[in-house]
Parts: sequence; C-alpha cells; structure tokens
Amino acid sequence: MQNYWNEAEAATISSDLDMRVYTSRLLGKDMNLVMHGGGNTSVKSQVNGEDILYVKGSGWDLETIEPAGFAPVKLDALLKMAELDSMSDMDMVAQQRQAMIDASAPNPSVEAILHAVIPFKFVDHTHADALVTISNTPNGEALLKELYGDSVIFVPYVMPGFILAKAVYEQTKTLDWSKVKGMVLMNHGLFTFSDSGKEAYDMMIELAGMAEDFLSAKTHLPEAKAEQEISEDYLTALTDCVAKIKSPETPENIIGLVNESTVSQVFAQQSDAVLEQVSVLTPDHIIRTKQKPVVLSGDIELIETEVQAYVAAYQDYFNRFQTHEISLNPAPHYAVIKGVGSVAFGQSEKEVEIIQDINNHTFEAILRAQDLGGYQPLSDAELFEMEYWELEQAKLKKG
Repeated sequence: MQNYWNEAEAATISSDLDMRVYTSRLLGKDMNLVMHGGGNTSVKSQVNGEDILYVKGSGWDLETIEPAGFAPVKLDALLKMAELDSMSDMDMVAQQRQAMIDASAPNPSVEAILHAVIPFKFVDHTHADALVTISNTPNGEALLKELYGDSVIFVPYVMPGFILAKAVYEQTKTLDWSKVKGMVLMNHGLFTFSDSGKEAYDMMIELAGMAEDFLSAKTHLPEAKAEQEISEDYLTALTDCVAKIKSPETPENIIGLVNESTVSQVFAQQSDAVLEQVSVLTPDHIIRTKQKPVVLSGDIELIETEVQAYVAAYQDYFNRFQTHEISLNPAPHYAVIKGVGSVAFGQSEKEVEIIQDINNHTFEAILRAQDLGGYQPLSDAELFEMEYWELEQAKLKKG
C-alpha cells in the first residue's frame, strides 16, 4: 500500500478545504482503496463563526475532486439528525439539502451524518479491497480482530444511509475516540480520522496496508492454465442476446467488451463451486455490476437458454424480496465464460470499462478468499436492499 503524501506539495496548502481536496485525491488515485466514485471524505471547518461539515458531494470522484465537489452542511443540523429515532433516506437527503449553506453545491454524501458524529476534523472512508476481502469470509470478523486488536471499532454490516449513521452513533456514544485508530464497517469498508489531514490519510494507508500484507502472507492467486479465446462469433451472439433483453428498442447500442486480464482468465478457470460464489465485493458496486453475473458454459448453441435462465433467476430474486419496488432491467451486466474469461455489457465504452475494473478487483478478492475459508458475501436479502435502495428507486420513478 503506497503512501502518496508529498511534503513539498502539502506545504503549499493553506486552507482546511484545500487540504481535504489534496488528501482526497491521494486516496482516489489508488484503486485498491476506492473505484469510480466510491468512498467519501469530509472536513469540519468554520464559516462566519458556524461549524460546517464539508463532505464529498454526490456524483464526484475522489481522484479528481475539487473544492466545488464538497457540500457545505451545518454540523449542528447533522448532529440533531443523528439523535432521531428513525428517518427515511429520502427525508435525510432533503433535510441535509436544507441544512446546506450553498444551494449551488452538490447533494451531500448519504454518509454525511456518519461523518458528522465522528469527532475529528478530517474523516476518510474507503472500500479497501484487502480489508473487505477478509471481511467477506466465514471467519472474517475474527481475522480482522486478530489483525487490529482494540485499535479499531467494529460495526456489523448495516445498510448505508441513516440507519448506518444511527448504528454508529449509538455504538460510540460512550467511546473514547482518542484510543482508536479507525473503524471497520463489516462487508463495507474502513474509516480513519484525525484533526490532521496527513494523520487521517497516513492511518488509512497503515490500516489498509496491514490488511493487504495479511492477504499477501496468507493467500495466493492460482496459476493461469492454457489461455483460451472468446471467438468473434460467440461474442457477437452473446452480445446480441443480452442486448435484446437490456435494450430491446435499440439493441445495436449495447457493447460487449472482452476482459483480457489474467485475473479474469484465472477466475473463469476455477471450479463451479468458486464461480457460484461470485458477488459484489462491497455493496456500492451493485449498481454497476448487479449482484451476480451470468455464468456460461461456452457453448454457442446454449447462449440463449443460459441467458434466459439468468433472467428467470433474477426475476425470482426480485419477486422474493420486493414489496412495492420497480424492477430493474433483468439483463446481466457481465458474463463469466467457464474456462475462458469474462465479458462486460453496457451502452458506452466508459460503462463497460468501469465494470471490468470492478470485476478484476472482485475476481482477485474471491480467489484470495478461497485460502481463508471461501468467499462469503452479503445475503441475497441484503443485496436486494442495496440494489433497490429507495434513493435509486426514486430516480426510476422520476424517470
């Protein structure tokens, strides 16, 4: 885990917000910590004598974030929200918006309240691959507690948003924060914090690095077998099949991109038992990849049957857990072809490249998790809750 802090660059920074931008970008440049809009950061500062939380705004990426990407929210208003017994995430978003001091700023992160209740100036949150890999194993919590001891707080998995902020608020009411270095959200990610931007960043690198070193020492990646290629005929037939489901009115707009990475090939060469475990590494990936891929035999004659079976399974998954939600498109976002590799589907090159990036990190996590007892992601019920989050559903209803 590389520490990108540069003393000469940092010496030119004079404001809290500029320091927040600088260390956020340091986090964002490492895809083993955050990918494609993942993670969030904040800084507490004063504006005209009032305490303000500047928190990453919706739609911004840590790697390229600028001062305008942080939403300024009244800290007192966020702390009062944390004291409420309950609140829908839609109401939370509305009240956070009302508490902003700049109406032109982006919507605050859905974890703004959580950032507010952590009593330090700088708060960093990432989805560190190594930590979440360990967390997503049958004995993950015990392994992480052995690794970190009492230096971090452990929070059982809770859906992001108000209920997560409330859970942390209740769990830490009597905590002496000065005695801990960070906070692990099981199956989700890592928080570090300090009144110094450098110290919060350094602690993130230290704790994430410990998890990375643990994985390197305790696990290995299997060797690749003889490489096989996805034929043009197979790719065309597969993409056409998915396109008819994903975008029946304009199927020609769907792109099928072959993942040529070694880890994709190695993953596809694993046993059916391993392939059946594939699921998201951290919940925020589900909007990009869906909860599972379609796993294919590689027989071109069976593509239609296998993809339709995936669609039927997805519809069953939706029917099992839905109450009043609008179903998302049942088409897969990517496929794993046994013994060969994977293919991502999307309507733009950017979309399929993002899916491939996420896949490569997820494939490695699952492969390494085999040496720790197997990969154990969130349950279908928990994944559904994230995939059909009311905030995402609101966008569909508005559309």
